[in-house]
Amino acid sequence: MALIAGPTASGKSDLAVRLALTLREAGREAVVINADSAQVYADLAILSARPTLAEMQGIDHRLFGTWDGAQACSAADWALTAVREIDAAHAAGKVPILVGGTGLYIRTLLDGIAPIPEIDPHIREHVRTLEAADAYAALQAEDPERAATLNPADSQRIARALEVVRSTGKTLAQWQERREGGIAEHIALAPLVLLPEREWLYERCDRRFALMMENGAIREVTTLLARQIPPDLPVMRAIGVAEIAAMLRTECSREEALERGQQATRNYAKRQFTWLRHQPPQDWLRLTPERINIPAHFEILF
Repeated sequence: MALIAGPTASGKSDLAVRLALTLREAGREAVVINADSAQVYADLAILSARPTLAEMQGIDHRLFGTWDGAQACSAADWALTAVREIDAAHAAGKVPILVGGTGLYIRTLLDGIAPIPEIDPHIREHVRTLEAADAYAALQAEDPERAATLNPADSQRIARALEVVRSTGKTLAQWQERREGGIAEHIALAPLVLLPEREWLYERCDRRFALMMENGAIREVTTLLARQIPPDLPVMRAIGVAEIAAMLRTECSREEALERGQQATRNYAKRQFTWLRHQPPQDWLRLTPERINIPAHFEILF
């Protein structure tokens, strides 16, 4: 299996298609499997920069636009579905090419997931009503090790850690020691991490968000808002949704929405860049896009 990971706007999807076409020329078919947490949603074709049919160039693509925005796709949900797609590809004699930049998705698929029981709904409801400062203070008291690793403003991860320790009596770290279901030991993996030059990447992020605004992103957010999907669901937290929604509510101008969306995209790319530099195994190949040599860097697939 091939794995192509990189920050947003790094060209990883283009590379996945190029790899698939090169494999086809060598007599092997491939299937591209999405590992991007925004591109899984049918509602975010534009704002997630989901590849178009033309960009797919006749290559089979899976898990792109598979989930409705009203249904949250967790890392566990995605990993279970991805395993089925990978197994189906292998059974058909095809090469699975995993492509994306969502570190939690990739880590869950390869290393497994902690078998955390369902959270008590009453505990979840109470935790989610806490102010960010109160939730962080509670986590410092109940799981100080986890609290020390989190930004006090990271309300989503703070709430998750707090609800886990309150509902199960164990911390997230204790559960994560018992990861189950990872496939890393059962596959031959050809990983490649794309790490483009920062200024090039940020310029590409800015240009891409501007094109989104011009080519349907506003209509996409208008449709999402009309569905009245709960604001805490992932599709409503995708980059660009809040910024364009504020414009539609006349809370900011189009120019301000554009600048905020571009800044949010660059910030996200920076976080992905940092994760990809340090979190995956250090023996994973890390290259700038212009240095890619497909036959050489994916030799085991041919």
